[in-house]
Amino acid sequence: MGTATITNENRFGFGANWARFLSVLDSSRIAKAELSLKTMLGVESLEGKRFLDAGSGSGLFSLAARRLGATVVSFDRDPQSVSCTQELRNRYFPADRNWRVEQGSVLDEAFLRSLGEFDVVYSWGVLHHTGNMWKALEFLARSVVVDGRLFIAIYNDQGPASRRWTRLKRAYNASPGLRPFVLLYTLVRCWTFTFVKDLASGRPLHSWKIYGRERGMSAWHDVVDWAGGYPFEVAAPEAIFRFCRDRGFALVELSTCGGGIGCNEYVFVRAR
Repeated sequence: MGTATITNENRFGFGANWARFLSVLDSSRIAKAELSLKTMLGVESLEGKRFLDAGSGSGLFSLAARRLGATVVSFDRDPQSVSCTQELRNRYFPADRNWRVEQGSVLDEAFLRSLGEFDVVYSWGVLHHTGNMWKALEFLARSVVVDGRLFIAIYNDQGPASRRWTRLKRAYNASPGLRPFVLLYTLVRCWTFTFVKDLASGRPLHSWKIYGRERGMSAWHDVVDWAGGYPFEVAAPEAIFRFCRDRGFALVELSTCGGGIGCNEYVFVRAR
């Protein structure tokens, strides 16, 4: 989406947001992250599997994979995200040789090759923030072993609405004075219907309070992530399906956002 030059000045600092998220991380959020992996991958355990977390963010899903028995390699381009992941490793698996944390970019083909191949390659809500989503997906797919799984989540293409969000996200990062207004717009746009529905049912703010039960995230941290998340690209489900199919992958699991705001989740198996 768009042709604006991506610089460190207009790129959203995901790591700072994840550092704040760690203060609300608890056992229930960790359990939900584990359940998300088990449900989408169709497994009860990852024992004996190599798991790559590409764009590890807070490190929550690296932690979930490690707790499920996987040998984990986590990486992120953002140094604060790397620090968050290291903090979770040190907190829950100190001095663990089966969980490695690196700083690197999914757009660095040589770096990815140096990590090796994996039974599960996981990248949730990351590739569309790289500035070159299709190249990132191309490189990442090469890290999956034959019969291995590629688990990705990509923002849904909403047509003109996605282009409007691109402009808002770019403004959020380029003009700090506009950030409160973009955050307010995002909160109103994404949550008003839910707030009204909860109020009508006699349970004010119920959905906001239980939001973390879905994937372990908090509602506010996701609002900030959505408002500021730039670079920003989107794709329709069929475009992701065709891209991966043409590279030897078969779709085995799909969870869509129903055509609205949010990510579509895909699990592909590498057939060749």
